[in-house]
Amino acid sequence: MFGFNRNKIKEGLSRTRNSVFGQITTLFGGGDIDDELWEDLEALLIQADVGAETAMELIETVRKRVEREGIYRAADAKSVLKEEMQRMLDGYAPSKIEERRMLTVILVVGVNGSGKTTTIAKLAHYYQSQGRRVILGAADTFRAAAIDQLKIWGERAGVTVIAHQENADPGAVVFDSLKSALARKADMVIIDTAGRLHTKFNLMKELEKLKSIARKQVHAAPHETLLVLDGTTGQNALSQAKHFKKSVEITGVVVTKLDGTAKGGVVLAIGKTLEVPVRFIGVGEGLDDLMPFDSKAFVDALFDD
Repeated sequence: MFGFNRNKIKEGLSRTRNSVFGQITTLFGGGDIDDELWEDLEALLIQADVGAETAMELIETVRKRVEREGIYRAADAKSVLKEEMQRMLDGYAPSKIEERRMLTVILVVGVNGSGKTTTIAKLAHYYQSQGRRVILGAADTFRAAAIDQLKIWGERAGVTVIAHQENADPGAVVFDSLKSALARKADMVIIDTAGRLHTKFNLMKELEKLKSIARKQVHAAPHETLLVLDGTTGQNALSQAKHFKKSVEITGVVVTKLDGTAKGGVVLAIGKTLEVPVRFIGVGEGLDDLMPFDSKAFVDALFDD
């Protein structure tokens, strides 16, 4: 089964591991724990784009556990740090995508340039590999390039793409995508949406309209609303996420391009700040380079364990 490839995630996170988390490993390499260790750890976590608030909270939790458990060697505290990082990434609602229903509807949102359109094709490839029958809806009608791009990626993934002309009503695309899926007996529709504010409409109101159309055709749709974030933009990605969450009910995050950044620690900040789970991560250009998120494998890859 297509799944979380530990070797691929290690390779994908090599920049983050070699630039920052390798230094953290060295920091916990030997000697006794002292105040300087915690100060250095905070600086390194912030450098990895974990964010000051998340870094301080993580360190405080680790320090308390270290004191409570009577740990005084730095090498022994490293495992506590890893466990608390993993805990920070866990504890959110399970994905509704995996629930079997007649038709699962996934709405994908995110700004242009985040890798949203290619991520949708990769999601389709992933779910097809699990035996799902997938259709894509090209509801980002304000960019002809987005429609064409989704068609190209849809061909690569072997998935049907429902598309209208540029500047067509996105709601009509959603309606036709769901109607087509029901007619073809598909069991999943993944819908691309506009990734920028357009001069003649409010993006967030448009997204709400799309959700309403989906809900009228399919019970409780959309069953997931995934936000795609470009991991290379670090804290800027977090700002985008906060903006979307204020207006749209996001149920999960997909972090792309983690292979191209030394700041993969932003994944920790996303989970903590948004209080929504990271569902998938992207570590390459290929169809197989989008993987379901596994917190333990992710943390292990940061430390190369």
